[in-house]
Amino acid sequence: MALKTSVIQEKLESKFGDKVTGFTQVKDIFSFEVAPEANNEVMRFLKEDPALRFNFLTDVCGVHYPDEQPERQFAVVYHMHNWFDNIRIRFKCFLNGENPEIDTVTGLFLGANWQERETYDFYGIIFKGHPQLKRILNMDEMVSFPLRKEFPMEDGGRTDKDDRFFGRVTDNATQINQE
Repeated sequence: MALKTSVIQEKLESKFGDKVTGFTQVKDIFSFEVAPEANNEVMRFLKEDPALRFNFLTDVCGVHYPDEQPERQFAVVYHMHNWFDNIRIRFKCFLNGENPEIDTVTGLFLGANWQERETYDFYGIIFKGHPQLKRILNMDEMVSFPLRKEFPMEDGGRTDKDDRFFGRVTDNATQINQE
């Protein structure tokens, strides 16, 4: 018998109560929210429960919501897959914008190591207890996090580009076109 989303929701609600909320079906992925302090407990339960068997962590990534309340400005998104029943789930843990921290899940899934490092590198989210949390793609000297919304889209000091070639019209470009 295939695992139903109603079973997943019932098991999670009975075990974790209000630490899991916002259950919804988005296309073919069952989604919900988890309180950040419970992310390890919930993930362990999803992995080890004999009926649920979400044995594969597909992805860990971050999202920045700068216009939300301070306690929901960042989210860590986890995608898990149950290979036995071929069911995927997604859950988000919302974090405080002033101090975005959450416990690492590398103790449950070794593959989370690089995914958490990448999330740290681009969003500045701290994974407490991570064995080697440092930048993975950007330079170690960087002080900003390029996927945060406040990060500038372009380098204002660049002199090697002409906005006309990128479909952007500036006052200067308009003047050149008229000549």
